Amino acid sequence: PYSIHYGVLCKTVEAHSEKTEFRSVEALADSIARVVITKCHAPKITVRIDKPRALLHAASAEEQLLDTIPRPLRFNMDDVIFVKDLKLSCIIGVNPWEREEEQVVVLNLKIYPGMDDTPDRKADYVSNTHNYRTIVRTITKYIEASSYKTVEAFVTSVARIAIEKCHVSKITVKMEKPSAIVFAGSAGVEITRDRAFFSSNVQAKTHTRGTSSVSTIPGFGKLHPDLDIQKRGPVPAHLTHEVYLALGSNLGNSPANLENALKMLERGNRVRVIDTSFMYETPPMYVTDQPSFINAACKIKTDLAPLELLELIKEIETEMGRDFNTIRNGPRPIDIDILLYDSIEYHNETLTIPHVSMQEREFVLRPLCDIAKDVEHPKLYRHISQLMSQLLLKQEESGAGSSDIHKSVALRNKVWHWDSKTYIMGILNTTPDSFSDGGNYSTSESAALRAQQLIDDGADIIDIGGMSTRPNSEEITEEEEIRRVVPVIRLLRSRGFEAPISVDTFRAAVADKAIEAGADLINDVSAGRRDPAMYSVMAKWNVPVCLMHMRGDSKSMMAMTDYGGSNDVIKEIDQDLSRSVQRAIEAGVRRWNIIVDPGIGFAKDCEQNLQVLRRLPDLIQSPTSALNGYPCLMGPSRKAFIGTLTQQQDATKRTWGTAAACTASVAGGAHIIRVHDVKEIRDVIKVSDAIWRGPQA
Repeated sequence: PYSIHYGVLCKTVEAHSEKTEFRSVEALADSIARVVITKCHAPKITVRIDKPRALLHAASAEEQLLDTIPRPLRFNMDDVIFVKDLKLSCIIGVNPWEREEEQVVVLNLKIYPGMDDTPDRKADYVSNTHNYRTIVRTITKYIEASSYKTVEAFVTSVARIAIEKCHVSKITVKMEKPSAIVFAGSAGVEITRDRAFFSSNVQAKTHTRGTSSVSTIPGFGKLHPDLDIQKRGPVPAHLTHEVYLALGSNLGNSPANLENALKMLERGNRVRVIDTSFMYETPPMYVTDQPSFINAACKIKTDLAPLELLELIKEIETEMGRDFNTIRNGPRPIDIDILLYDSIEYHNETLTIPHVSMQEREFVLRPLCDIAKDVEHPKLYRHISQLMSQLLLKQEESGAGSSDIHKSVALRNKVWHWDSKTYIMGILNTTPDSFSDGGNYSTSESAALRAQQLIDDGADIIDIGGMSTRPNSEEITEEEEIRRVVPVIRLLRSRGFEAPISVDTFRAAVADKAIEAGADLINDVSAGRRDPAMYSVMAKWNVPVCLMHMRGDSKSMMAMTDYGGSNDVIKEIDQDLSRSVQRAIEAGVRRWNIIVDPGIGFAKDCEQNLQVLRRLPDLIQSPTSALNGYPCLMGPSRKAFIGTLTQQQDATKRTWGTAAACTASVAGGAHIIRVHDVKEIRDVIKVSDAIWRGPQA
């Protein structure tokens, strides 16, 4: 019944656009579609907006939106964001000259935002997680730091970054290489990928890898029926909202307060803690005359609405003794803030989401980066990692410098700073057959005396093991291992031995009994893979745990040193250990309690052990490593590769070779060194710390 006059339509759109302010191209396109459909009676419209020079290295950014009657209260599946002619410089090609010099490549992107289910969309709504500037910044950062041999690998990598880092549901990537062919304008590739493509690839790889390199304990196919543990099941389907919380405490036992708060959040079936950050000791902000805080962040899944979640949080804070009538920002046993809730923006008199001050607080952003560095702030259009970088730059420019913040762990009611020194773990074997000291400390009395001697010599922690894991050693029964370890721990604690004790075992029942007797840390050479109940025991006791890389068992591991054609043992350790870390987290182990060990001497030949020592920073300090930031334990003491290099068959005479390996470990960023000869290595560590850690050590 209506004739759509294009002149009237254009004037209507022009008048509407010029009298209104818009936060984004997406919001402008959406608003134009509303006006044309409602005022000009168009049954369907496609709006395409081109914003020239919107990006520094691209010709334009565009939004194309398809809208119809009846109008859905969500983004249409046909809506597309375009980035045209993005020019990047990178190493690409297989020819020798192409590996030497960067070339310019041209990218064109089509980003499909997908559906949004927010029922009460505002007039100036933006598809929060698909801001084109954020996507381009992220892709540019990764691509210009990488090198590719084929354009196919290049475009696949771009698609993967957009989907996995920027949370795009689907993307088309067209890449052209102008210098590829002399008599052609360019050569290139265009692909379209969605989230399902990469998810299926990950599942296929995981299925292919299987568990062939892992030997489980005979008869341990199921969880121990006699262990008092609960296996953590999958996240309930009704918990659909993803929320990030900040936690802090500076009264009482602060690390325990944070753990108690998480347990109280999970009472009932309305909240599941999915992940936690590392733990940080931070100076007080705003009100400085008070004790330091212990801060962390966590990711939860919930079915609670924002105000319902806030009500639950206030109940927990009150139950834990927080007094809301004291000075604002003053001391408190627990403080829980909602930082992000899905991708929504929310504000009323009691709650603002995203948290209004998070971008100015390093004690919030630093732990949040551990678990959400690639999550975008819905209002500021920056990833959390970018907000962190901006804050650090602002602090540097103001002369304030970085805050005095320390990544920490709670061990035996004390807070250890991972950046303060390299800690020494003294080895105490209560075994008759260990490779260098077997039989020396097989009675509880001799073991207790040795433990005290190790502490007197300079050890910070004692690692007690009751079963040898040297190559080709025989495995004893679980009962015998408990008999060798637990009485020693009980004897030490009965005599007032206050140093932290670690139990060296891959058996859940042994770990459970040892912690019950007074041990403080679980050191598992199998990273939880030999015993399916181990992760549950780790989560039950909420103690620090060390997850070590190995293949097979003591009898088979040295026949499993083939790491593929490239012999890239670091890549394999990164992939293998990160899977173990993720399984531990899924079982309820807190990230702040996890220590990683690349497993010197376990399923590695001499050259591979040296590769670990040379490239340790690539494993624990590289931004591209899944283990980046995790505290690291290194155990090179008296190992066979040192004997090979020094031609020293007597393991007890490998102290100087061990000293060199320990020095390399400190230089590579290790946080704990596990050794037999504590007195001699103590001075080695002190000097190494002074060189590589600086005066604070």
